[in-house]
Formats: sequence, structure tokens, C-alpha cells
Amino acid sequence: MELTSSAFAPNTDIPTLYTCEGSDLSPPLAWTGVPPGTRSLALIVDDPDAPDPAAPKMTWVHWVLYNLPPDTPGLTADMVTERLPAGTREGLNDWQRTGYGGPCPPIGRHRYIHKLYALDVRLPVLWTATKATLEEAMQGHILAQCELVGYYRKAVGSP
Repeated sequence: MELTSSAFAPNTDIPTLYTCEGSDLSPPLAWTGVPPGTRSLALIVDDPDAPDPAAPKMTWVHWVLYNLPPDTPGLTADMVTERLPAGTREGLNDWQRTGYGGPCPPIGRHRYIHKLYALDVRLPVLWTATKATLEEAMQGHILAQCELVGYYRKAVGSP
């Protein structure tokens, strides 16, 4: 599988529009090569460089989606609950809310890893769905996975 965005190339900076300094919209994402037998897709976006890339202490979760239909070719920019593909479920990010939360690093240039998983099952409703509960539910069911990495650093002089 391959995961891409028309907003940024792999290993380049994520445009400000998709961050806390912009409109905090989810970026457009597209994927190809979903393997035969895929029953659902899952997406996790996280930042393994929190709070400081020079001394990371945690991975900050920005977005959790699961049970995306396998024939979904991607997600448009500014994807909100009402426009998610039918049957898609949302999990909690580290702001303790559903939906996308854009890059907003307190210091330094962080990596934002967009991970897509093809699963051989449609997952049951996860109460409460978090990155950890999703990863546990996916164990033994991943047919393929891919990732797209983008970077972001706040503008100089930002709070």
C-alpha cells in the first residue's frame, strides 16, 4: 500500500493550514494498493517527538479512525465526523476528543506519522477507542500497512 497527500510530499513540512497556527484542518490523504481480502482500514496519526524532539518523552496522538470501508480511496481535506465514509468510527486523540487535531509542537521540528492499516476484519465498536485499544484490537489482523511522514515547527515567536 502507499499513502500520500496532495498537501505535502513524504518527509517534507506540513503546510500551516493543517496545523494549530492555521485552520487546523485535516490534510487530504489518498491511498492505493489496498490488498485483496481487506475488510476495513484504520488510520492513526501521531507525533513520537513530544514534547521536545531533542528529548522525546511520549507519543502524542492526533487522530484515530477505524472501520473505514476498504474501497475508500482516501479522505478529503477538512474531514469532519459528518463527512466520514459510512461506517467509519472515530477514536479519542490525546486532547481527549474525537476528530483531527493538527500539529502544534511546543518546541522544535516534530515528525507527524500518518499510519494506514489494511485489516482482514471489521472491528467491533471499541469503548473507549484510543490508539492503544485500536492497536490491541488490530493484532493478528493486519494484512498491510504504510505510512506518510510530515514535519512541522511553529513559526518563530509563536507561543
